[in-house]
Amino acid sequence: MRAALLPLATALALVASPALAATIEVTIDRLVFSPAIVEAKAGDTIEWVNKDVIVHTATVKGGWEVMIPPKSKGSITLKAAGAVDYFCRFHPNMKGHLEVSP
Repeated sequence: MRAALLPLATALALVASPALAATIEVTIDRLVFSPAIVEAKAGDTIEWVNKDVIVHTATVKGGWEVMIPPKSKGSITLKAAGAVDYFCRFHPNMKGHLEVSP
């Protein structure tokens, strides 16, 4: 009887385990966020890779800001669902959008 329950217990453990969070890369090159629109889930990490030789930010007005040094990376882990627009504080024409689902 005990051996018969083992596959059932394993199946339940797999169903009950939370989904793994993802790291989503956004490249900054020549003053452009790429991709400009990102779909993610709460718990995922957005990592900006700055290929430019100047500093950039990913800034949400009234919210968070990530400083991204030249030829380096910056990241943030998304805590809540919702849609946010972000921009570079130093280059306001640089814009991106995050769609975060639960």
